[in-house]
Amino acid sequence: MCGITGYVGDRESVPIAIEALKKLEYRGYDSAGVAIISDGVLQILKNPGKIRELEAKLPLLGVKHGTVIAHTRWATHGVPNEPNAHPHSDCHNTIAVIHNGIIENFITLREELIAKGH
Repeated sequence: MCGITGYVGDRESVPIAIEALKKLEYRGYDSAGVAIISDGVLQILKNPGKIRELEAKLPLLGVKHGTVIAHTRWATHGVPNEPNAHPHSDCHNTIAVIHNGIIENFITLREELIAKGH
């Protein structure tokens, strides 16, 4: 079952969001990811596997402060891999999103976005 966490505040945000995800581990998941926006720059790190595997990669972000969202995913649609893990971003890497459940009309949405140049 998916889990979503986030943090906005003055403390180190990435560790807070990761600790919140750990509290949801009992629900089961197959991938985890985090997105942080700091100084106007969006960075996303995601990984199939356990939260501890994602946590080991967190130094790659280089930042701990900023607005953060984090997610654990249980694959109900698509295989558990890095591209299917959340957060997802737009084609310009300026927006990060997380969702729960299956987006039934994803093909229509994909075609529309591609037609608009995304």
